[in-house]
Amino acid sequence: MPPYLKSGAALGALLLSIMPAGAQDKLTLERVFASPDLSGPQPRALKLSPDGRLITLLKPRADEKERLDLWAIDSRTGAERMLIDSKKTGSGADLSEAEKMQRERDRTVAGSTGITSYDWSPDGKSILAPVDGDLYLANTNGQVQRLTDTPEGELNAVVSPKGGFVSFVRGGNLFVQAMGGAEKQVTQGTSDTVSWGVAEFVAQEEMDRRTGYWWSPDDKRIAVARVDESPVGIVTRTAIGGEGTKVYHQRYPAAGTPNALVDLYVMAADGSGQVKVDLGTDSDVYLARVNWSKDGGTLYVQRETRDQKRLDLLAVDPVTGKARTILTETAKSWINLSNVFHPLKDGSFLWWSEKTGHGHLYHVRGTTWTPLTSGDWDVRDVVGVDEGKGLVYFTGNRETPLEQQLYVAPINKAGTAKSLTSGGWWNDAVMDGAASRIVVTRQNSDQPKQLYLADSAGKQLRWLSENALKGDHPYAPYLASHVKTQFGSIKAADGTTLYTKMMTPPLEPGKHYPVFMIHYGGPGGGRQVTNQWSGALNQYLVDRGWIVFAIDNRGTPDRGKVFEDHLYRAMGTVEVDDQLKGVDWLKAQPFVDPKRIATYGWSYGGYMSLKLLEKAPGVFAAAVAGAPVTKWELYDTHYTERYLGQPQDQPSAYPASGAVDDSLRIVDPLLLLHGMSDDNVVFDNATALMAKMQGAAVPFEMMVYPGQTHRVGGPGIGVHLWRTIEHFLAEHAGGPAD
Repeated sequence: MPPYLKSGAALGALLLSIMPAGAQDKLTLERVFASPDLSGPQPRALKLSPDGRLITLLKPRADEKERLDLWAIDSRTGAERMLIDSKKTGSGADLSEAEKMQRERDRTVAGSTGITSYDWSPDGKSILAPVDGDLYLANTNGQVQRLTDTPEGELNAVVSPKGGFVSFVRGGNLFVQAMGGAEKQVTQGTSDTVSWGVAEFVAQEEMDRRTGYWWSPDDKRIAVARVDESPVGIVTRTAIGGEGTKVYHQRYPAAGTPNALVDLYVMAADGSGQVKVDLGTDSDVYLARVNWSKDGGTLYVQRETRDQKRLDLLAVDPVTGKARTILTETAKSWINLSNVFHPLKDGSFLWWSEKTGHGHLYHVRGTTWTPLTSGDWDVRDVVGVDEGKGLVYFTGNRETPLEQQLYVAPINKAGTAKSLTSGGWWNDAVMDGAASRIVVTRQNSDQPKQLYLADSAGKQLRWLSENALKGDHPYAPYLASHVKTQFGSIKAADGTTLYTKMMTPPLEPGKHYPVFMIHYGGPGGGRQVTNQWSGALNQYLVDRGWIVFAIDNRGTPDRGKVFEDHLYRAMGTVEVDDQLKGVDWLKAQPFVDPKRIATYGWSYGGYMSLKLLEKAPGVFAAAVAGAPVTKWELYDTHYTERYLGQPQDQPSAYPASGAVDDSLRIVDPLLLLHGMSDDNVVFDNATALMAKMQGAAVPFEMMVYPGQTHRVGGPGIGVHLWRTIEHFLAEHAGGPAD
């Protein structure tokens, strides 16, 4: 156990000894989901102004943690002030369905209201922000000017790189507005299925591509995606409420069915001179990434094949649209996309590749690849580049997969990366354009997010948000019962190390405790075992007498490609086995009640709950499956086909990976939860499972949430959800009911 993970009982005793009598409050579900956030200020969308003088961020309101406002912190003094008050600025108008769904697919702002994105002008004098569907321009003194006032909302609004224009998408067309001038529609020919400048569903949901247009660095040209969704099948989503029912017909590309047709055009800032980019003869490909060279003379396009086993980097002439392939990656399983592509002034670029089995940085000059990092660990994101000093700053997990650090390395030669942050923390970072200052966000299992300003050598200059757990911090009244997270490891069947975490109540000799086992388990995200603040909900469960336990199985990310590839065409196999290894370990502990182990997961984790009950009848006292994928044929193309291929492949991996047919093997108590307007794991997944189990008289319990999407939450809803889970577990696993 690392030295910073000390006894939870000792910490509690110390805190109790220094706290006045009566100061300790009892956590309740109502307080867990109420405002202010028990984690304290949880900043999002951190940026440094172009001159580095201000740090801007979106911050939840103390009285309404779902609503975000724009704030600024002076990097010299640490003084903080609100720049845009979303309540005073906004009109209160309802968002368009398109903007709601964009927010839903961006997990960092899902369920949030107010300001969820913003963009600095390059001169550092103003900030563009959408509020309630319209656009506003604020200066650094907090004066706000309204730019648009239309019934239709504006999407994907940005300031052009030189600051000459504001651009946005409205009604499926791209608009450009000169600073101080009138707006101009620069694309034509939209319809119910054709749009310009917006990323298609799978690009937003699965490819981490949030936009459909890209300015050249000199403001002269724009690359714009044209999306035709007419080949894509339709799913029907309903929002049932007390004031009626709304029905949405959503274009949703299920596995094995046609994707949207995506073309790319380059045009002048006024829309003239449109040129179609040559993306090749195969139209059934993915437009993965688009970037411009430093001088604007080359457009770089990453093109991914439908089976995701080949990724080509194209260099495109923006005048003619002609393209040539300058780099190709291939894989026997699949290629993971990355946001690490950084063009340099001399025409070379920084690139991320897993060709060694781990994700590392390379400096590519022509056909020469210079490895900048290497070893059995993974680089995550590039944070900044200082070409003058020849340095690249990036995050990764060299020391341990449980944590993330910020590193710096030379860009012109292979060398040893230097860590700029401290062990014992999970660190994220942003830098200014000159890579001269760093804003570090750090957290661990005992400390929610803190912000500090550092110089380029990593030296801390000042706190921006210490967020210390003392005084009037929202979590301070509950700190005495806070328990330390215990990290450990066990071995998978093939000898692979699997990391675990556990939180326990103060253990009494001879007493056996129930276990609440949390899992996600899928590839691409959702790791549970990291040294990050897990919020107050886990502590609430511990206070109620539960042991909270998690294990990261084979198939989860950040452990290298071989670790992840175990799930290739084999979902529902090794990840289930590894979770059951965790159960075996739990049962061997003298303080665990082996008859009261409950398991819980959401999305892929919900699917895992079903597969665990199907594979191991009688092992779990109860299971909760939230928004589970039950038939992979119902899930989207890009995610599902990456791991399982297409349903029509011979042989197909889909029958064995599904959870519907084997649901008849379930004998243990099951609670199924689902939002009825889920646009990601569509509600058909729930109805398919329900119909199968009902037809065979297999009992289960269910709670559905009208109008809720893949994220079931918000004021009141979160309390209801977890109260439902709690009562279900009390009945079947012997846990407390209230």
